[in-house]
Amino acid sequence: MSKPISPALTADCVVFDASDRLLLIRRAHEPFTDRYALPGGFVEIGETVEAAALRELKEETGVEGRVVRLIGVYSCPNRDPRGHTVSAAFLVATAEGAIPQAGDDAAAAAFVAHWRELSYAFDHAQIIADARKLMGT
Repeated sequence: MSKPISPALTADCVVFDASDRLLLIRRAHEPFTDRYALPGGFVEIGETVEAAALRELKEETGVEGRVVRLIGVYSCPNRDPRGHTVSAAFLVATAEGAIPQAGDDAAAAAFVAHWRELSYAFDHAQIIADARKLMGT
C-alpha cells in the first residue's frame, strides 16, 4: 500500500499577556521575511500538534506555555507559498512576566501592544481574529 501524498502539518500559537499584548515574531527567512507572524512551525514525526506548538513557541521565543484550547484548523491550500500546509492553531497561556527572546528562525520576538495595526504573514490575521472571538473580545 502506498502512502498518500498529504499537506504538511504545522502548529501555531496565539499568546496574549495580561496587558492585551500579543506575542509575535518577525520572520528571519522566506517566505515573508521580516513580517510579523505567530510563533509556530512544522510538526515533527511522532509529535502531537499540541507538543509541536509548545516546542515551536519555546524555540522561537524562549517562552514556555500551556495549551488552553484549540482555536481552529486552517487548511486553505494557498495559505503558504511553499506548498499546501494545514495548521492547528492554539490559544496558549504563559507565565506572567515572561520575557521573549528571538531564537530558531525568528529575527525578533516580543509582546506587541499595537498588534491590531500590523500586517501578518500567512493567514495569521484570521487566526488572531478567530482567537479574539473565542476569547469574547
